[in-house]
This record gives sequence, structure tokens and C-alpha cells, in this order.
Amino acid sequence: ADLHHAQDWRAQDPEGADQALEYGIHSLITVPLRARGVVLGMVNFWRGTGSLPFEEEDVAVAEELVARAAVAIDNARRYAREHALAVTLQRSLLPRDVPDQEALEIAWRYLPARAGVGGDWFDVIPLPGFRVALVVGDIVGHGLHAAVTMGRLRTAVLNFSSLDLSPDELLSHLDEMVTLLDTQASNAHSDGAPVTGATCLYAIYDPVGGHCTLSRAGHVAPAVVDPQGGVTFPDLPLSPPLGVGGHPFETGELDLPEGSRLVLFTDGLVEDRGRDIDEGLRMLRSAVADPDRTPEETCRAVMESMLPDRPSDDVALLVARTRLLDPARVAAWDVPFDVTAVSRVRTEVSRRLADWGLEKSSFTTELVLSELLTNAIRYGAPPVRVRMLLGSTLVLEVSDGSNTSPRLRRAATTDEGGRGLFLVSQFADRWGTRYAVKGKVIWAEQTLGRTPEPDTTALIDELAW
Repeated sequence: ADLHHAQDWRAQDPEGADQALEYGIHSLITVPLRARGVVLGMVNFWRGTGSLPFEEEDVAVAEELVARAAVAIDNARRYAREHALAVTLQRSLLPRDVPDQEALEIAWRYLPARAGVGGDWFDVIPLPGFRVALVVGDIVGHGLHAAVTMGRLRTAVLNFSSLDLSPDELLSHLDEMVTLLDTQASNAHSDGAPVTGATCLYAIYDPVGGHCTLSRAGHVAPAVVDPQGGVTFPDLPLSPPLGVGGHPFETGELDLPEGSRLVLFTDGLVEDRGRDIDEGLRMLRSAVADPDRTPEETCRAVMESMLPDRPSDDVALLVARTRLLDPARVAAWDVPFDVTAVSRVRTEVSRRLADWGLEKSSFTTELVLSELLTNAIRYGAPPVRVRMLLGSTLVLEVSDGSNTSPRLRRAATTDEGGRGLFLVSQFADRWGTRYAVKGKVIWAEQTLGRTPEPDTTALIDELAW
């Protein structure tokens, strides 16, 4: 109550205590700032010249005030820690950089919400045949649960895309997965928020002709900027958000000239408490309209004009400028459904490789072509077609009208066949199968300038009679 006669408070800083007294401070209450059993600090209340000394009633008021402040500070500290963890987790689950590919020039931005990180995500996934998949999605809710759920869905999309599914098929599988996750969480009485209501847009761009197929589950449509700067929001089929179930997913199609920009985004970019979505779309149209901007410059212009401050919701933005594969680097042949046609097509492929200056790849390509084309004619169905694409790698595709997929197996010593796909797997860098509306495509990819080194021991064992 009277600092002139108290001695304990002088112990830590005698010189400072003398200065306080000279200044006129004469009374002190010190209260520990304590919350949930943890001491966060100390609070000092001082009185100086012209005020009465503290009394016991003042001590009770100070204790109550400090107790309330301690809980508020501890809540803020916990929230800040959880927010930092969620942001760290979110950023670790998002792509750190876009993968190398030839079809699109890409730039992106991700901005977490001011109040709490959400579940917005994006992805760029190279597919066989120089095609590229673009993905944006938005998870319901905020915080760690949303970030973890985003990671699970992003991993699922990566896995489903490895099957080379069409956009509508991929979203159907993702929808089933979300329904399963919600069912499991409900049965386990989980405290986590349901996933139902998450949105996703999945697009596949093919640089051979500039064709793009898209499917969206409750997600906002992308903006398309033509090479002259005209901006449209195409009317694409819209299916319900993921997890709703009971509705088919549909696919929309776009033909994009070279130099077009495809702008994919989450709703946090165009929706805000201070403006409705129509105003947000008008602002976006204005921000992306300049025909001379690169994707990186487009991202910067969008962020500066539409989000000068931290947004109230997460924002994911993906801008992709299209490229086309030179038609001179695409060769295709319609093949009669006759095994005798294999040698003729092989000769034409060899001639085309020579025109491209790839004579060194001729042996491997002819071998792979012979095996795939013979299988298509023997076990597939018409029509049969061969296509060869030249980019940073050489891609050979053989399509037929059958939906039956071949599989790699080890042939028995008494088998006369069954070794074709084994040879393909040894001489091609990658190979696989993708399905079309009618039939399938078997593709094989070779790295240019590199001589394949098959496993000679495995070859001898496989081919030995």
C-alpha cells in the first residue's frame, strides 16, 4: 500500500525503485497472469501523486481483471499457434512448384484467410501424351481439420489421375470417397466437420488441337481469356458439391487457341462480405483482360486489384496460358484390321522418324509399335489407329475399339506368346492404358537421346525357351 516503507519490491531494481518514488509513484499491486495452471507473466498496477493508496478491495478487482485477461491472452495464444500449424500444414500439402510440362505456361497464388486457414487447394498434373490436368478445390470449414481433409482429397485426385480417367469419372470417384469419409466420421462420432459440400473443378488440356475437357462439382466456372484479351465465363455443366450423391457428373468442352489463358480460382477471390459474386466477377474480368500479360503478371494484377488486404476466406488462383504442339510433330495412321498391315505401318513410322532426325530411336520404336499394334489387331476391335507425338519425349499411341485392357504377366515356357508387353516395359521409359468413350489407348513413352537399357537377365529369363 505504501512503497516508501515496503522493501521487497526494491530487490530486483533498487535504482529504478528510487526513480519511481521520485516520480511520485507510491502504491503498487502485483498480480500473476495465470491461465489453466500456467503463469504467462505478471501485471503491475501503480498509483502516483494525487491518488489514494490501493486497498484490499482494489486487490480483489485487480485479481478478477487479470484472471479474465489471462484467459483471453491464453485463448489468443492457442489460436495463433493453431493457425500457424494449419498454415504450415496447408502450405506443406500444396504444390511447392508446378511440374515441368510442355502444354501450358503456368503461374499460381495461394493466400490463406485472415481469420483462419481453410481448405482451398490447386494442382497441376502432367498426363501421358503431353496432356495436363488442372485442379482447384475448396473444402468446407477452416482450421487444421480443413487442411488435413484438403491433403486427403488432393492425394486422392493425384491417385485417380494416374488412372487417366476422364474429368467426370474422376469426380465420381472423388464423390464416392467423400461420402465414405463422412460415413466413417459419423460412425466414429468424430468431432471433425463433415466433408460434404466440398467443391472441385478438374480440367484436362490436350496441346494436340487445344482441346480442353472440364467437369465441376459445385465449383465456380473458370475465366477464359482469348489471345486478343476477350474474357468469357463459359457455361459449363454444374454438378452438386462432393458428397451429395445421387447426381451424375457431366463434362464440358472448350477449344482454346494458342495463347489463350485459362483462369481457375476458388470463390474466396470473387466473394466477400463487402461485395457480391457478380461484382467480383466483373472485377476479375477487368483484371485479366490485358492480352499482353503473362500468367505471372496476370496473377499479380488480380491479387493487387482484388485483394489489397488479407482476405476473409482462402484464395487459390491458377493461370495457365495454352501452347499447341506443332502439327509437323504429330503423325497418325488409320490401320486396317489385318495383322499384315503391321509391317507397312512400321515402315511408315520408321520413315517419319527419319524425317524428324530420330533414326537412333527407330529400332526401339518399331519394336514397341509391333508389339502394341499386333496385340490391338489380335485381341482388340476396330477401328485401330496409331499416333506418334514428338516433344521433349517421343510418345507412341495405339488405339482400338475394345475396352479390354492388356496386363503385364510372366509367360510360361510353354506359351507361344504373352511376352509383348514385357518387351514394351523393358524398352519404353513409361507405358500405360487410358480409356476413351469407345475403346482404349495404349501408350509408350521414350526419352530422346537416350538408349534404353533393358534388364538383360530378365530378358533372357523371359525369352528363354
